[in-house]
Amino acid sequence: MALLTPLFAFLYHLPLVYKWLLKPYYVASLFMSVAFLAVRKTPGVCDNLDTQREDGNSCDFDWREVEILMFLSAIIMMKNRRAITVEQHLGNIILFSKVANVILFFRLDIRMGLLYLTLCIVFLMTCKPPLYMGPEYIKYFSDKTIDDELDRDTRVTWIVEFFANWSPECQSFASVYADLSLKYNCTGLKFGKVDIGRYGEISKKYKVSTSPLSKQLPSLVLFQGGKEVMRRPQLDKKGRAVSWSFTEENIIREFNLNELYQKSKKLSKTKEDKLSQYKFPPVPEEEEPEIQGAEDHKDETESKKDK
Repeated sequence: MALLTPLFAFLYHLPLVYKWLLKPYYVASLFMSVAFLAVRKTPGVCDNLDTQREDGNSCDFDWREVEILMFLSAIIMMKNRRAITVEQHLGNIILFSKVANVILFFRLDIRMGLLYLTLCIVFLMTCKPPLYMGPEYIKYFSDKTIDDELDRDTRVTWIVEFFANWSPECQSFASVYADLSLKYNCTGLKFGKVDIGRYGEISKKYKVSTSPLSKQLPSLVLFQGGKEVMRRPQLDKKGRAVSWSFTEENIIREFNLNELYQKSKKLSKTKEDKLSQYKFPPVPEEEEPEIQGAEDHKDETESKKDK
């Protein structure tokens, strides 16, 4: 049963995976990841390549190439242990496959190595990973709006992601953060994002470094009453980020989202009650003076007839 559950989950999401993989960025990346394999195994191309095999077969890997590929597999397995989403898994495979291709091509022929390296640089400069475009309940801040929104209503709790579009970690985390906003967003608990790669002043004010070496991207900060309460990842005494995994389970547990959501729902209900009272005031009971007057007139008429 433990093996069937992930298998069924994979088959259920298979159409979405195919749709996602057919995007031009990933198609081109996959072709570049298997470039050396294609050159080494394609008949007519591999016949003219150099090889260190004892049998002289230039269309098969030599022992050094096998060693490099095995080392690549070990690195990918280690990196993917901390991967959260499919995008991160595939991103690690593509990244380290390209690094291995550069090494293998330079070892085979320096001209082929330079050509492949040039293609990688051009691809990196011209092609960007597709951004998450799914449903979400997230408010995007600028340097002029973030402070006003946080201070607008001190009863509202905000969870704000500080991100940069160029960061692979932020791109992979986008779908996870969007799912959390769909599950927990309400009147008293809101989700926001701010691009500190674009607004450098916000990066300095909230002390979130944009350096790739700082490992502070993305950063999640919890604001209550307009003040910062906690953040992940935390910073040590030297200002370095403490390693933390941005999984949905970790975020729900560390930020107490279930408890925050229940408290925020009460605030939402209170606001709705006040709005309903304001929009729909109680209707006063109508008096019936005319009917009462008609009945009195009828009684007087009957009394005159009796006389």
